[in-house]
Amino acid sequence: MNSKRVNTTATARLKQDYMRIMKDPVPYVRALPLPSNILEWHYIVRGPEKSPYEGGIYHGKLVFPRQFPFKPPSIYMITPNGRFKCNTRLCLSISDFHPDTWNPAWSVSTILTGLLSFMLEKDPTLGSIETSDYTKRQLAAQSGSFNLSDSVFCDLFPDVAEEIKEEQQRRAEELRQSTNHGAIGQRSHSNDGQNPADNENQGLIGSALANIFVIVGLAAFAYTVKYVLKSIVE
Repeated sequence: MNSKRVNTTATARLKQDYMRIMKDPVPYVRALPLPSNILEWHYIVRGPEKSPYEGGIYHGKLVFPRQFPFKPPSIYMITPNGRFKCNTRLCLSISDFHPDTWNPAWSVSTILTGLLSFMLEKDPTLGSIETSDYTKRQLAAQSGSFNLSDSVFCDLFPDVAEEIKEEQQRRAEELRQSTNHGAIGQRSHSNDGQNPADNENQGLIGSALANIFVIVGLAAFAYTVKYVLKSIVE
């Protein structure tokens, strides 16, 4: 009976937190429970601007105990990010590693706000890793492709999955156009900036000018010879 009562309390509280987070979303964060299990929530964090995570979309999960809100959840990050190990319980003051610091008044919004705050810091903890900002930016650029390979991510966040696909298509189109322009530029340089028709036309013009110069030269020579002969006769 007691176990059923506690489970009902956890369910009621999580439903309340869901309504709250839908009405008042956490900046850079979205979260919702699995349709089949309200004790398992999945979230996505968008990398804030001017941070090494900018442009990244990071998927993770919260696993709540049946005794929630009297006991804290486990927190996992699934998408490679350069700050936390993947699929590993994270040791945070808001996670089940520290039940002594947990406050039952904290909600899902509080947990995710704390997670984002810790993600932007550099303090080490169990489950964290050290990487360069360059590595974090590289992982941010690759996060979309990684998330699309996760069926849970695609099922829970179909609009975000579609957003990632559209962005990939846009980048592919930009790359294709850039490659085509580069190929055209190379062909242009190989012809000194002219197409074959222009070269042919210039060749004909050059030949005509050469013939004119020859005719003018012969006329001048004939006139000179005539003048010399006339001078000798006189």
